[in-house]
Amino acid sequence: MSAQTSTSTAPATTSSMHAGLIWFDGHVVPEAEAQVSVLTHALHYGTSVFEGIRAYETERGAAVFRLGEHSQRLLDSAKILGMHPSWSVDEIDRAILDTIRANERRSCYIRPLMWYGAESLGVNPGRNRLHLMVATLPWGIYLGDEAVRKGAALMTSSWRRSAGDIMPTKAKAGGNYVNSVLANAEARESGFDEALLLDKEGYVAEGSGENIFFLKGGTLYALAHSVNLRGITRDTVITLARDMGTPVESTMATRDELYVADEVFMVGTAAEVTPIASIDRRPIGTGVAGPYGLAMREHYLDVVGGRRSEYHHWLTFVND
Repeated sequence: MSAQTSTSTAPATTSSMHAGLIWFDGHVVPEAEAQVSVLTHALHYGTSVFEGIRAYETERGAAVFRLGEHSQRLLDSAKILGMHPSWSVDEIDRAILDTIRANERRSCYIRPLMWYGAESLGVNPGRNRLHLMVATLPWGIYLGDEAVRKGAALMTSSWRRSAGDIMPTKAKAGGNYVNSVLANAEARESGFDEALLLDKEGYVAEGSGENIFFLKGGTLYALAHSVNLRGITRDTVITLARDMGTPVESTMATRDELYVADEVFMVGTAAEVTPIASIDRRPIGTGVAGPYGLAMREHYLDVVGGRRSEYHHWLTFVND
């Protein structure tokens, strides 16, 4: 697979999402039967945690990328929110693999979700039962083929990333993502592909759901910030870059430092590696997707697609 192609040319939309069979509290059921009460605590207060994971088509069938680490991060998020789940990493892994097999997916986006139920509507969730579901969905290129091929256009959002003493930013919690939804909607409504969020001090935090890298003078800089979620794709790209011989440094940066970078790209489970062509209508580098970002995307897709055997330890082959 090249850096500019995928099995789909557009991101999945609500109209095209068909989860099929869903793992729901230990049972695999049709999507229509995976129902919750309108009084569900998480629906009212955002008391849920989730993960975004991908399975890719390989020569050995579907393979889930860094499965155990995602399942562990789900449990870490639950712990941060004070949840006491009964499921282990291995049990969550099995639920994910069982759901992929039940739907006979060759590739998919995977959404595990843990949430408080409907036993009590008080703010304190202690009386509510914890639930877990796993859905698998068809998923193409997150921002679309054109954004990857030409480079995405970002705008700095008026919404700041929540500080760690305001929201539990190290948890992938449902309530946290209102911040992301507002920033992304603002960017889309203004004609951009994605938002760039700053922290309360004016440093670049991340995108609405992506970590940010920039290349300057042959060194790759990984934006590190106390409010950012621990990025599994970010960690992957740092490893790949070093294996490719690129010096990598963690840094904090203001948005004007990104304006004058040679290249900028964003990474995440959904975004994979997406080059950025402009920020706030200022061209980055030559104003198109940069060669390093495109090469990193192609390398990343080779790794997750099972075409680089030295990274097979990151893959869980569904049918093995």
